[in-house]
Amino acid sequence: MLAAPDFTLSWTHSVERIEWRETWHVVPDALRLSRAEVRGSGAGMEPGPDARLEDGWWVSEPDLTVPALTLAASGATGGGWRLCADGRCRELGAQPGAPVVITPCAGDPPAAAPDIAG
Repeated sequence: MLAAPDFTLSWTHSVERIEWRETWHVVPDALRLSRAEVRGSGAGMEPGPDARLEDGWWVSEPDLTVPALTLAASGATGGGWRLCADGRCRELGAQPGAPVVITPCAGDPPAAAPDIAG
């Protein structure tokens, strides 16, 4: 479970070896893609039609909303996805197994985690 309303997914395309990053926001009952960044182009890695080049990355704002994300976990692609939220990152789907499903929790989007540093 994430206690942050925003997260970033990044991965390297299994064939083209091109890095891709997406910024997602948790909205009521859905996930909204607000930014996509790709380091180049190739098979299945074309930048969006509104993409602009920024510091070597093709950047677009697709504004796509989905109920869930399903990430395959074949273990055959040389890596999984890196999910970062609230200053912490974790690898998902790098080993063979069931798909990883990312969905919003029922109810309102989560509030920012409280600062518990003492």
